[in-house]
Amino acid sequence: MAGEVEVPEWDPDATRVVYVYEALADHIALRIEAGHWKPGNPLPGERALSEEYGVALGTIRRGLDVLRERGLVVTLKSKGTLVKPQESPSGQE
Repeated sequence: MAGEVEVPEWDPDATRVVYVYEALADHIALRIEAGHWKPGNPLPGERALSEEYGVALGTIRRGLDVLRERGLVVTLKSKGTLVKPQESPSGQE
């Protein structure tokens, strides 16, 4: 589809020197930006992400912590981790 953000394949051994959980958070953020997950939609569960990315559950949890700190996702008890709707700059008070 035209106009979509291209998301590179997941590569935990990329040339940047960062923790794997930070690289994971960056990759998931790109996928959110590309529209793989829409605002209000849940991300896959931690175990599913762990299997998809080939990393430990602790790494997934740390990556999700980073995404929460960035304001990209919110985790609700019994609901999971959801993509947070982005606030419009004109609507700020």
